Amino acid sequence: MKKPKGEYAIQTVVNAMRLLEAFSDEEELGVTEISRRLGLHKNNVFRLLATLEQQGYIEQCSRSERYRLGVRSFELGQSFARSRTLLRCARGVLEDLASRSQECAHLAVMRDYDVVHVSGEQTERPVMSGLRLGRRLPVHCTALGKVLLGCATEETRQDFDRISSHAELAALTESTIVDSHKLFEHLRGVAVRGFALDLGEYDEGLSCAAAPVFDVEGQVVAALSVSGPAFRVGEDRLLAEVAPMVVSAAERLSRDLGFNS
Repeated sequence: MKKPKGEYAIQTVVNAMRLLEAFSDEEELGVTEISRRLGLHKNNVFRLLATLEQQGYIEQCSRSERYRLGVRSFELGQSFARSRTLLRCARGVLEDLASRSQECAHLAVMRDYDVVHVSGEQTERPVMSGLRLGRRLPVHCTALGKVLLGCATEETRQDFDRISSHAELAALTESTIVDSHKLFEHLRGVAVRGFALDLGEYDEGLSCAAAPVFDVEGQVVAALSVSGPAFRVGEDRLLAEVAPMVVSAAERLSRDLGFNS
């Protein structure tokens, strides 16, 4: 009988990967912070940092003596982007979407029921929502997440339902949907409409519209979005202008990936 792949995992390598992922939301971290986050002894953290620094994936800031991602991490990320058809096809779509909306456009995928922003584009305006490349956000309170979950398979939604039933959905703002029954009712509406809105559910000052991207087999593989400050991108503009624009862009990207509705 074949062993599960998890039984072949090397714990030191796993810890090294966890260490790199700790920088997803932080520009710099110290040894003590990393130790606390990972639950590892400082000596182990230091040895991991020294190894990753030697290979160029981590570098130490001479001014603060804290650590940050190194150039090799960037190069590896660029290699990932070049090797993925989705990201190659999405580049022109994102540029066009950002130009037409004059707001931030993002491409995201779902991983472990988090939204991972894998690409983005923005135009220059006095007040922008900002790009979130590499950021992970909850699925339940973001337009991207609600699209990725709402348009996913029934099995995926049921799996998320099982997970969320054992833990409360985090309330990021007063508008966040924290009741799982209300969320799933909302997701059914998202699947019917073909797009989702976020009206201050993740950030009170931010509005967003997102639509699903399908592959050649008709599976949701990503989502596109346009986001901007609420004072400029209110609900009326989202519904009348932004959402149709995002849906059209997502349909274009889906066709480029071979999807035929």
